[in-house]
Amino acid sequence: MAEKIKPLKIAVLAWGSLIWDDRWPAFDDQHGEWLEDGPVLPLEFSRVSKTRKGALTLVIDPDNGSDCKVRYAMSRRKNPADAIADLRDREGTIMDHMGFYFSQEPDRKCVPAVPDAIAAWANSKKFDVVVWAGMPSNFPDKNAVKKGEAFSINAAVAHLQMITPEGKAAAATYVWRAPELVVTKLRTRLQAEPWFPPSKVGA
Repeated sequence: MAEKIKPLKIAVLAWGSLIWDDRWPAFDDQHGEWLEDGPVLPLEFSRVSKTRKGALTLVIDPDNGSDCKVRYAMSRRKNPADAIADLRDREGTIMDHMGFYFSQEPDRKCVPAVPDAIAAWANSKKFDVVVWAGMPSNFPDKNAVKKGEAFSINAAVAHLQMITPEGKAAAATYVWRAPELVVTKLRTRLQAEPWFPPSKVGA
């Protein structure tokens, strides 16, 4: 009798709107609940979002990020390619922005760099595959104040002050609804700004 193949354990990492924005049921139907004991990664609100009207969103940023524990959920997919496609479609991004780590094939390459913390965490949890959104910071190219200016806390605040009211509202919602364990230098600064009030529940 043939040995039954054990299903792969596929984890999906999240630290931003994947956790709280429920407008994508096709994605949410394919994973379990978000759990809090994910790996520690360097995060910062350093990517300018087109869909959020210029708001700054969280990305893995080795140069500017603060170490934050992220969340994860178990994918219901059996094929890693399907789990990757689910996340890519949800993020509306390209394959080159998708990160993945295969514990049995550690040399399998994706375009985003694989943080050592993800590999170590996956191995400690005995997960077969880990998938995450690996979009890079694009702040210098999309800075609303001065194109080409590198990311800094002051530059980020100036950028947010320049975007539309809709963009400011989206930025406030995104920052205030990020998980409590996501503590970055920009978030700390923004949450102390009088012009950056907490978003309303359900906003």
